[in-house]
Amino acid sequence: QVQLVESGGGLVQAGDSLRLSCAASDSNYAMAWFRRAPGKEREFVSAISWSGGSTTYASSVKGRFTVSRDNAKKTAYLQLNSLKPEDTAVYYCAASSSWSPLEINYWGQGTQVTVSS
Repeated sequence: QVQLVESGGGLVQAGDSLRLSCAASDSNYAMAWFRRAPGKEREFVSAISWSGGSTTYASSVKGRFTVSRDNAKKTAYLQLNSLKPEDTAVYYCAASSSWSPLEINYWGQGTQVTVSS
């Protein structure tokens, strides 16, 4: 069982930045971020391979969000820049046993990001 704990969410204004962190009990997984906005389905945001050498982004966040990881700290990050009100959601960290395709094995509890206009 892998434990994932997200942190870093909060209430910000449009145009601001946030950095989300995901502390894992085991870093031997590809890591992904998803989000669920109010009244919507959960959607993929970004993912990073175990080595950090490969990343992928949803088109809605590409160029604004950056995923990274520090395996020594067993932590993945999601830098959120130029935030928009439509980025408001609960952001979830996930661990995947494979890279392509992602196969999510574990989920974090989520952290709320609220962007005011």
